[in-house]
Amino acid sequence: MMFQLDYAGELLPILLEASLVTLGATLGGMALALVLGLALALLRRSPHAVLRRPASMFVEFVRSTPLLIQIFFIYYVLPLYGVRIPTVACGIVALGLHYATYTAEVYRAGIEAVPRGQWEAGRALSLPAYRIWRHIVLPQALPPVVPALGNYLIAMFKETPLLAVIGVHELLGTALQEASQTYRYYEPLTLVGLIFLAFSLIAALILRRVEVRLADRS
Repeated sequence: MMFQLDYAGELLPILLEASLVTLGATLGGMALALVLGLALALLRRSPHAVLRRPASMFVEFVRSTPLLIQIFFIYYVLPLYGVRIPTVACGIVALGLHYATYTAEVYRAGIEAVPRGQWEAGRALSLPAYRIWRHIVLPQALPPVVPALGNYLIAMFKETPLLAVIGVHELLGTALQEASQTYRYYEPLTLVGLIFLAFSLIAALILRRVEVRLADRS
């Protein structure tokens, strides 16, 4: 089977439009992962066991189960208990919850890298805990972990094809739908691979520039 440029040219606009769904799911999932991951990291450092232990159990449970199973659970099981989430939103929630457990570990590493003297200085000034976190700890903990968070963004982008199993018309799902009509898989899958490669390289380049800029500021 030869690669047909004409057919590929017809598919390209369709796949590029579908890639917007992929990007939207990635950015939405990452936004959720960043916020929830920070919350989990703070809860895991709580002196209260009633907060610390459930957060730790949640992180370990999610990290120990496949993302695909979590997608199925949110999409098929939660509606049985009255929790109904639109298909695309379901994919975003699944990605966000899954990667929140990884970003939580990244945040935790950044927080633990802050010198202990910084904490003690805040307490010596009689600052309340929230001001120590907001004005002293987090501004020092977050910049060094940006590259690691960016790597998880790229990893999440490459995991979005899993959303096709619940009917999200993202990049791979659209390609397979088109291929099922013509029984030609060569061109659609090749284009999908090239689009993923292009977006991943662009994201890696942007991430590298951000990393260099943060290094210059430090």
